[in-house]
Amino acid sequence: MSAQLADSKNGEALNLVVLIKHAEVRVAKNGKKFISLSFQDQSDTISGMFWDAQDADIQQFTTGKIVHLSGQRETYNGQAQVKISGLKLADPSEGLQVSQFVKQAPLTAEQMATIINQEVFNIDNAKWNRIVRFLLQKHQATFYQHPAAKSNHHDFTGGLAFHTLSMMRLAKAISQQYQQVNYALLLSGVLLHDLGKTIELSGPVGTEYTLAGNLIGHIVLIDEEIVEACQSLGIDPADEDVMLLRHMILAHHGLLEYGSPERPKLLEAEILHHIDELDASINMITKALQKTAPGDFSEKIFGLDNRCFYQPNRTEK
Repeated sequence: MSAQLADSKNGEALNLVVLIKHAEVRVAKNGKKFISLSFQDQSDTISGMFWDAQDADIQQFTTGKIVHLSGQRETYNGQAQVKISGLKLADPSEGLQVSQFVKQAPLTAEQMATIINQEVFNIDNAKWNRIVRFLLQKHQATFYQHPAAKSNHHDFTGGLAFHTLSMMRLAKAISQQYQQVNYALLLSGVLLHDLGKTIELSGPVGTEYTLAGNLIGHIVLIDEEIVEACQSLGIDPADEDVMLLRHMILAHHGLLEYGSPERPKLLEAEILHHIDELDASINMITKALQKTAPGDFSEKIFGLDNRCFYQPNRTEK
């Protein structure tokens, strides 16, 4: 019997205490309600369907609840899932806390804040420096706690800041290799590019898209905040430096069909787009391969066009 989700194998019985990461009530073709569930502990996540759900079940098994899960691990359409045989709410007397089941960033919020705040000194353009400092301070409480996404990449507590920190390190290395890169602009874009996710996403537990996240999205949200910061700081929003910074944000998804209002038209914007994609892809592939045996292919990775990645039979790097 597995101690954690990541230890479980296909066909193996599960009997674990887990957190309901997400719960959505749906209606089957036969007209009966069921609950589409996603469970998690600090090691992994797995989905499952609670069929023929009664009203009492729907009221009990909601996002953020800690439950005793029993069933069998299986694979459906290339993805791991659990065939649920039993689900029971954990009793308060067990003393379980949500934090015990939520994956954390490799660094603490304090460690990440120290590294990022130190690097801000390298933004030698006064306007960009003031805007970045203003917005990081404004969103500090959520920036170091939020995930970078509801699922897919860096979907854990502190994932947003850790993703930003990883990109910051990539940006610095690229700028050292290519002297023509304006590091101050690139760094400013890195630090602000996903800051709108503090508004777009609800938080690290039971992450959902907010109303603003669904209707506006993080790119436009942070662009609006840059303009508002300029107004608070007495900076002209029409200044070219501000336009360059806004373009970094507005173009960082690279393609119009991926949500960017503009395609990159600055060298630094093109770099920002690629290091964003690179860091996200590395995180998704690493996460999938961590639960893949040598000589096997990973589960399908939704964020990478449902591709599977091979885990080589090697014993050393």
